[in-house]
Amino acid sequence: MSTKRQIVESSGIYFITITCYEWLPLFELTNGYDIVYKWFDYLKKHGHYITGYVIMPNHVHVLIGFRQNAKSINTVIGNGKRFMAYEIVKRIEQAGEHSTLTKLMEGVSSRDQKRGKLHEVFEPSFDWKDCRSNRFIKQKLDYIHDNPCRGKWNLAESPVDYTHSSARFYLTGEPGFYKVFHCGLLEDIDLTRATIEK
Repeated sequence: MSTKRQIVESSGIYFITITCYEWLPLFELTNGYDIVYKWFDYLKKHGHYITGYVIMPNHVHVLIGFRQNAKSINTVIGNGKRFMAYEIVKRIEQAGEHSTLTKLMEGVSSRDQKRGKLHEVFEPSFDWKDCRSNRFIKQKLDYIHDNPCRGKWNLAESPVDYTHSSARFYLTGEPGFYKVFHCGLLEDIDLTRATIEK
């Protein structure tokens, strides 16, 4: 269930979930996993930390250590969703997936249509949880990493076998497909600093 609650803090570790419109498998359909990684790169470039993630066919779970900056966390996430949406729509158009495009166009509210929005790629809001303890962070990492192996998904036999996840790094110590910042080290980082030392 999406939430419209504003995140008041400007820094901290948050468990974020972004869901495709009506749970459509848009990342799978467009092979758009790299689009999410590009967003992660952008976040890193601006001093934030990707500490764990899984990219599923129709949603993303990610643990982000946000460094304090001028933009609110809600704005940072909103901008990321916009960037990913443009790229996904471009690929759907290139693939000639007209029925999917029509569905995404029909999903736009009349209010958003007046503002010039053409497609509803993601659910209008996003889920978030403030992670204030190591125990809660571990719980969320376990949830993220188990996601591809449970319920209806069955995308992998074991969490380490699913490519688009930080599970391999956390469970084996081997580098995964995308480099993450180990959450155990976040205790040593001051997320309110204006600059992060390399």
